[in-house]
Amino acid sequence: MQETLYAKSEREEKDMNEKEQMETQKLVRLAAEGDKGALEQLLTGVQDLVFNLSLRMLGTIHDAEDASQEILIRVMTNLASFRGESAFTTWVFRIAVNHLKNYKKSMFAQHPLSFEYYGEDIVSGKEKDIPDLTMGVDRNLLEQELKLSCTNVMLQCLDTDSRCIYILGTMFRVDSRLAAEILEISPEAYRQRLSRIKKKMAGFLEEYCGLSGKGVCSCSKRISYAIVTHRVNPEKPEYTSLEENTEFLQECKTAMEEIDDRSLVFSSLPAYRTTRAARQYLNEFLKSDCYSMISNA
Repeated sequence: MQETLYAKSEREEKDMNEKEQMETQKLVRLAAEGDKGALEQLLTGVQDLVFNLSLRMLGTIHDAEDASQEILIRVMTNLASFRGESAFTTWVFRIAVNHLKNYKKSMFAQHPLSFEYYGEDIVSGKEKDIPDLTMGVDRNLLEQELKLSCTNVMLQCLDTDSRCIYILGTMFRVDSRLAAEILEISPEAYRQRLSRIKKKMAGFLEEYCGLSGKGVCSCSKRISYAIVTHRVNPEKPEYTSLEENTEFLQECKTAMEEIDDRSLVFSSLPAYRTTRAARQYLNEFLKSDCYSMISNA
């Protein structure tokens, strides 16, 4: 009986996926033919995915907003090339990954980080005697703000390819077959590289990050240093002002890669809804003359 129920569940899930794929392909066809409603439905459906990937890859909310807008325009202008040979989200992932790997306008593309530099900065900040600069703002909120900022910045210490592999494997929890398809490498190569990158990140976390349980750094003790170095603004916290999307990671993952204890520092981070400014940009763009020119090209 259990096998029968399991087989039925698998079949129902497969039928549901096929139905969703057919509906998506219909929307793509309509959007490519100039149906603005279909296009808006497609773009808003992947907007959060693109923003979260951009945020992890680029390290700042501002850069993620800008890159997300460019990626969505690329998705729109390339809709006619979507053949339905993979899931629409996989196709969008590939466009986004290729764009972000070559993105040169972000702060960290212009000012690269390394684990050595970041480790020295952590030790240096730990030793400084800085007065309380929280301006009466809740320290728990600022501690969370610093944690979210620091973990995204820490990712920038990885080279672009390694960062992308690590993000897909530990934060989006994409299985090796799908990740390999997105990155255009073999599943075995993806798994091997992900394993090496995890070990490298785990070594840094264990030595420096208090969230891993052993590191020298503590978010709560580093707040004033983060404020004086303009990494956290008590008057205008960025990350804790974002709207969380609790369903996002569950929706986008297909199968969960094995997550080691150190990687939980990253895999447990919240996913976000696209910022209000980015949503407004998309709405205004779809009403603009620029959209009409592109869609009629």
